Order: sequence, then C-alpha cells, then structure tokens
Amino acid sequence: MSRLRIAMDGEELTAQQTALYDRQIRVWGVDAQKRLSKANVLVSGLNGTIAEFCKNIVLAGVGSLTLMDDRLVTKDAIHANFLITPEEAKHSGSSLAEVYCNSLKEFNPMVHVSVEKGDLHQFAGVFLDKFDVVVISCCSPKDKILINNKCRERQKRIAFYTVECRDSCGEIFVDLQSYAYPKKKSDGTDECHLEYSSLEEAISTSWRSLPSKTTKTFFAMRVLEHFESLQNRKPCQISGSDLPHVLEMRKNLCEAQGLNEFHIPELLLNRLVAAGAREHPPVCAILGGILGQEVIKAISGKGEPIKNFFHFNTADGKGIIEDIPPASVC
Repeated sequence: MSRLRIAMDGEELTAQQTALYDRQIRVWGVDAQKRLSKANVLVSGLNGTIAEFCKNIVLAGVGSLTLMDDRLVTKDAIHANFLITPEEAKHSGSSLAEVYCNSLKEFNPMVHVSVEKGDLHQFAGVFLDKFDVVVISCCSPKDKILINNKCRERQKRIAFYTVECRDSCGEIFVDLQSYAYPKKKSDGTDECHLEYSSLEEAISTSWRSLPSKTTKTFFAMRVLEHFESLQNRKPCQISGSDLPHVLEMRKNLCEAQGLNEFHIPELLLNRLVAAGAREHPPVCAILGGILGQEVIKAISGKGEPIKNFFHFNTADGKGIIEDIPPASVC
C-alpha cells in the first residue's frame, strides 16, 4: 500500500489514513493524528453518554477501542442510545459491549474495536498496561477509585476519566497524573505542566475549603453517591420515593462538612432523584462530545486539558470546570 511521504518519529501514515483523516489532519497536524492512530482506549460501563464518546473517538481514528459491559441489552437501554436498534433491544440476547462493538465497527473500519468480558475492578493492574486511556462509567465510586489507583500504580502514565449523566446534569472527572503540553504565547511556545489529584483525593476534599462559587452540581453528585453507597444501590438506582432520605443525607453531609444546605438546592436533588437511571439525550451528546475532545487532547498533546472536573446542568445552560485539589492542598 502506498504511504504518506511525511514521516515523523520514524513512522508514516498510510495513504488510506491520510485520505480518511484529511480534514482533522489539517486541524491538528500529522503528528497528532499519528499519536491517535497508535493509542489504545479501554471503556468500561456503557450508556448513552459513552455511546456518543465512542462514536467520536472512533471517527477521529484512535488505534483501538476495547469495550467492557456484560449486561444484556434491554428496552430501557435504547432511550438515549443510538448504537442500539429497537430490534436488537427486543431479540438480540447480546451484551451491551457486543452490540456496541458491532455498531462501532461500521463507523470506521480502520479502528480495531473489540470486547473484553468481566468486571474491570476485578482485573489485576497489569491488564491496564495495554491501554493509554481508561474511561469508566456505570459503577460505584469505590470501584472508580480502585481502578483509578491501579492506573496510577502502573509505570507508564494512563489517562483516567469517569463520566456520569443523570438526566439533565452530568459530570466528567479527569486524572492525567503529571501532564505536560505546549501552550502558544505571543512570543513563542511554553511547556506547561499540570499535576492532577486522584479521584479519591478530589472527592475527599473538605467542602468548607472549596470556593463559595463551586458549582452546586458537584455537591449534589456527592450526596447521591453517598446515598447509593450506604444503601448498597447500583449507580442511579434511585427514584422519587428516595427523596426524603436523600435530603436527610444532604443535611448530615452539610453539617459534617460545615456547608450551608442552600449550596445543594432541594429542587436540584429532586430533579436528579426523580430521573433515576434516565439519561437526557442532548446532555449525553454534550458530555460525550466534551469527553471525546478531552481524550483526543490528552493523546495528541494538542490543547489545554480540563483539570479536573467538568459539570453540565441544563438549568444553567453552561459547562463549568472545577479544579478540586487534594485535601492537603486546600
């Protein structure tokens, strides 16, 4: 097969890759595209937001995408999920990962999409060495922390992300550990360095030490996580009947953290509790788009990444970045 004549880092893009990715190469350059084409991404926990994310990175030309989610496809799964057809939801008998895999292969045959069975939190850390990026959804904070810490223990840097969509609100967490990227200035280019908190450090930070303008969505997410953990619920396994107990949890947490309850409005909690596991498709598109953009930044080295939370709330109509440092730094 003929090859692009521009060689970088001792390797070349094929003519087929150059033709397929021509537009984005014009945006971020050949070197960035080559990094994408060599990157291996692992995604565990599949939903509408993750479907949007997977579509974006597959179209961008990531090297490989491995999917993990053994749950069977159901009718409920198609509400915010364009990768599952109604026919598959009724008759496939396949896992979410298998259905996603078959659909995503059609988006870009040059990306290797595969399925890995099992629960990621039960895998040994060495399993993660195959990947450059790990994206987690649909699991408990305990499991997210466990997987994040395993990523941090590996010799190579593994970019770690979590994403959750609760109806009209959503949250992304980013941990790039120690990360450097070039930043253009009027007099040239400087190398910027960022040091990230782990998820465990970030969500353990004292609320009273955070700025008063910290988004209310951050606190609401923590309240719901605490409630689900104490009740041994799966993520988003919640309903309107739980609201009184969730409000009691808010009161107890705010008292313990020295935070006024008005920072977590009852109206916001009511909306999130009533939504249960339902995702709002437009919010899925926004979160999946932002997450895809952030993963591409981390792989390609192009652009300033989020540090370390991104929140979106349709009531505000905007996305907010929150840098939540470890408790010892506050």
